[in-house]
Amino acid sequence: MARVVTRTPRRPSGYTADEYLGLVDEGVLGADDRVELLEGLIVVREPQNPSHASGVWRAHRVLERAVGDRAIVRGQLDYIAGPRSVPEPDVAVVPPVPDGYASAHPARAHLVLEVAHSSLAQDRLTKCFIYAKANIPQYVIVNLRDDCVESYVAPSPPRRRYRERTVLVRGERLRLVTFPEVTIAVDDLLPPRIDD
Repeated sequence: MARVVTRTPRRPSGYTADEYLGLVDEGVLGADDRVELLEGLIVVREPQNPSHASGVWRAHRVLERAVGDRAIVRGQLDYIAGPRSVPEPDVAVVPPVPDGYASAHPARAHLVLEVAHSSLAQDRLTKCFIYAKANIPQYVIVNLRDDCVESYVAPSPPRRRYRERTVLVRGERLRLVTFPEVTIAVDDLLPPRIDD
């Protein structure tokens, strides 16, 4: 389970995104620290096992091919999801900008994707709420535990939830809401089956 870093925030409600990003400048957080800011709390990210790492690589590759030059596909990088949340989605499909986000982290996304096994509860609850509140049109969970893909669409930011959830299985295709002409085979997002 994820644990919280023990540094005391400046206020009881936790860190703001600006304060969190400032911790890098102060030398408190380093580039190699696997942490993210979720609703004001600095949370340590789970170590990656081979199936998670492979899933991130697979999703990044598939999405980059699918959207081409219409968007930038970023892997495990900061995303400003609100004044108190800076998650690092496994993959984020964000609008292209001339400087490639050299001057600021993205605060808009077409889609975010998390590869989940041990983090499934947090990805379904905490991160789903954060991404819906940020009005991200589509949130996808590659669910390694249940061998399926969950697609959340129609965000309701005031209610902090997605109004529609679809579970896709092997043989089906995931349609990208922002690019409706683009579909991705669920089999391309899930690990290959190993025959017994």
